[in-house]
Amino acid sequence: MSFPSPFYRWRPHPWHGLEIGLNPPDLVYAYIEMTPFDHIKYEVDKTTGYLHVDRPQRTSSLSPSLYGFIPRTYCGENVRSLSPEAIRGDGDPLDICVISERPINRSEIFLNAVVVGVLQMLDNMEADDKIIAVLENDHIYGHIRTIEELPGAIVERLKHYFSTYKMIKDLKPGIKIIDTFGASKAKEIVNAAIEDYRLTFGGE
Repeated sequence: MSFPSPFYRWRPHPWHGLEIGLNPPDLVYAYIEMTPFDHIKYEVDKTTGYLHVDRPQRTSSLSPSLYGFIPRTYCGENVRSLSPEAIRGDGDPLDICVISERPINRSEIFLNAVVVGVLQMLDNMEADDKIIAVLENDHIYGHIRTIEELPGAIVERLKHYFSTYKMIKDLKPGIKIIDTFGASKAKEIVNAAIEDYRLTFGGE
């Protein structure tokens, strides 16, 4: 990662202050909010950039992967246009799930992630896609370049987790899983989210 000169005087905001990655849309940075060990749903506060507690998870299901977002992305109109039935983007940075063989049990880190696919979802009719990636140089999964090469069980666990992770008492979940797609579609969505960020917040 390259830093402006002089170096940051303060910790950069993980959404706006980090770079997109070394070679987007193929190789991106993933800022990790949650690990497979978290029974709490954590999210980065958009104002401060600090991790905060969104909610305790209602079910016993744990995220089957590292979970976070790609910096300097935004789910707006360009992302919506790639999502069947969506009425808008969800207004958040683009979510990403990163598969790694070695357990990583801490969040608030960023890492290099190779984009291999996408789980397309709707959340109350908003585009809420989950990019699927593998940890760069991972000794088991690092060679994978498209979702079809991942073990089917991993993809099924991701689908199950995201179909149930917003179960809240007395509230009907609005999640719809559209389908999973390979690297080409995923990279198209990453590029759309990069453009949505540029149009919304400025920059090159």
